[in-house]
Amino acid sequence: MRICSFKQNNNSSRLLLVSTLFLLLLFTVPPSAFAQSKESIAALKQMGKAFASIAEKTSPAVVGIRAEKTFTHPYAESPFGNQFDPFSDDLFDFFFRRSPRGRQPAPQRKYQQTAQGSGFIISADGYILTNNHLVGETEKVKVELADKREFTAKIIGADPESDVAVIKIDANDLPYLELADSDALEVGEWVLAIGNPLGLAHTVTAGIVSAKGRSGFHLATYENFIQTDAAINFGNSGGPLINLDSEVVGINTAIIGSGGNIGIGFAIPINMAKHVYKQLRESGTVSRGFLGVDIQDLTPALAKAFGMENTKGVLIPDVHKDSPAEKAGLKPNDVIVELEGKPVESAKVLQTRIAMIKPDTRVKIAVMRDGKRRTLTVKLAKRPPISEILGAGSDAMEDLGFAVRNLTEELAQRYGYEGQSGVIVSRVDPGSQVERVGIVVGALIKEVNRVQVKNTRDFNEEMKKAGKTGIALLMIKIERSTFYALLTIGEE
Repeated sequence: MRICSFKQNNNSSRLLLVSTLFLLLLFTVPPSAFAQSKESIAALKQMGKAFASIAEKTSPAVVGIRAEKTFTHPYAESPFGNQFDPFSDDLFDFFFRRSPRGRQPAPQRKYQQTAQGSGFIISADGYILTNNHLVGETEKVKVELADKREFTAKIIGADPESDVAVIKIDANDLPYLELADSDALEVGEWVLAIGNPLGLAHTVTAGIVSAKGRSGFHLATYENFIQTDAAINFGNSGGPLINLDSEVVGINTAIIGSGGNIGIGFAIPINMAKHVYKQLRESGTVSRGFLGVDIQDLTPALAKAFGMENTKGVLIPDVHKDSPAEKAGLKPNDVIVELEGKPVESAKVLQTRIAMIKPDTRVKIAVMRDGKRRTLTVKLAKRPPISEILGAGSDAMEDLGFAVRNLTEELAQRYGYEGQSGVIVSRVDPGSQVERVGIVVGALIKEVNRVQVKNTRDFNEEMKKAGKTGIALLMIKIERSTFYALLTIGEE
C-alpha cells in the first residue's frame, strides 16, 4: 500500500510540476511568437499550393520522347554472352553526356536502342522543343502526351552546337508553354523541373537557380548553362525548367555525377533556344554571327600584363586575315570589354552572344588597347563551319587521331615557343598514327608539306591539300628539338 500510495503521490507531483511549467511558458512566451509560427506554416502551405498550381498548369504540355537510334558500341566477351545493358553508364554517357576520349579500341557491334527523354510543346499546332542529343540522327521519334496519346514526330531541325532540337507532331489545340526571358532570371529564384526521369512520367522537382553562365563541360559548342539544384535525372533531358510565373526559362540538359542527381543540374537558357528554334523552324539550319578572332579569358597575371584593373574582359591573341574583326580595325592584344554596351566578362559569353546575332549585323565593340578605351563598329559575317574555325574537323585529322589549336602567348610561354609561329597539338589519341611517329600534346607544328602555317586556318587548308595526295610531311618542334614527321592519310 505504501508503495502504491507513494506512486500516486509521485504522479500527482509530476502533474503539478508539468502544469506549473506550462503556465510559466504560457505567460513568459509572447503571444506574437505563436502567431509568427502559424504565419510561417501558412506561408509554407501557400508555397506548396503555388508549386502544385504551377505543376497542374504546365504538366499537360510536357511530353515523353522515345528516340530510336542505331549506333556502334564497343563490346567484350563475358560469361553472360555479348549482352548490352540498357541501363549502363556507357549508354547514359552516349545519350546524356558526351562520351570521353582516350578509351582503348574494342570490337564494334551495331545496336538498335531506344532512348527515353522529355520535351515540351510550345505551340498549339504541335511544335516541341527538346535536346539534340536525344533526337538528333534518329530513325524514329515517338511522342507521348499527358493524356496518353502517341504520335510519330517529324524532326524539323537539330543543332548539335547548342544541343537544341525542334520536332513536330500532327495535332491541333494542344496545351503549350509560354517562354520567359531567361536573361532576367536571377540566382536564388525558385524553379521547377518537369520531365520523365527513369521513365517516371511527369515528375516534378523544385529547387533554385544556383548559378548562371556555366560553361566548360564540352557538351556543346555554345555553353551558357543555368545551374539548378532542382533534381534532374536520366530522362529529364529535354524537359522544361519553369519559373514561378509558369513560364519556361530553360531546357534541362545535363547533370554532374556518375549517373544520378547530386543537386547539380544544367539547363540551356530559353533565350538561346528561342534563337535556334526560330531559324530551325524557318530553314532547318542555324546561321550565326562571326567576328573572326581567337579569344581567351583574362587571368590575374594576364590582366596585369595588359594593364587591366581586373579580369573582366576577353583577350584577343590573334585576328583572322580578311575577317570582319580585321576589317573593323581590331588587333591582337586588344581586350574586348563591351559588346553593344553590355559588359563582356568571359570568352564563352562573348562567343555565345556573337553567335546569337544575325550575320551582316553591325555591332559596337569596346576594347582596351595600350591602356586606352576604343569603340569600333564591326559588321559580322556568317560563321563558317566549325571545322574551318578550329582546323580540327576534317575527316583526315579525325582519322589520324589528333587536334590542334592556335599558338597563343600563354601557350607559347608554357611550352617555350616565344617568338615562334605554328599551331599547337592539343590532343593525341592513344595508339594513333600520330602518336606512333612521336607527336605529343604540346608539340608545335610549323609546316605542312614545306608550307609554313601560322594558325589553324592555314593548317586546315594545307591538311586538306595533303588529303588529296595522301601524304602530310610535318615539321615538328618539341622543346628544343625540331624534326620531320611523315603521316600517311588514309592509313588504317
